[in-house]
Amino acid sequence: MDSALKVDRANLKKERLKMNLTRKKLAYELQMSEETIKKLEDGTRNPSIDTAKKLALFFGKNLDYLFPDIFLITFGTKRNKK
Repeated sequence: MDSALKVDRANLKKERLKMNLTRKKLAYELQMSEETIKKLEDGTRNPSIDTAKKLALFFGKNLDYLFPDIFLITFGTKRNKK
């Protein structure tokens, strides 16, 4: 099983745009490089768990909203949606 934590690129970008943030501004707010934000949104980079937590906390979202496979990686199963 691939244990890389993959971001839901559409949700990440949607949340950034909902807050009227450029990639540069989001990077500044999270103390990351703009290139990192670009690569996360483009799907060419997978985040560390610390980066995942930082993004989820910043946007006020559950980890599984931005990283839908987190339960698969952690528990070997997808989370049941209610």
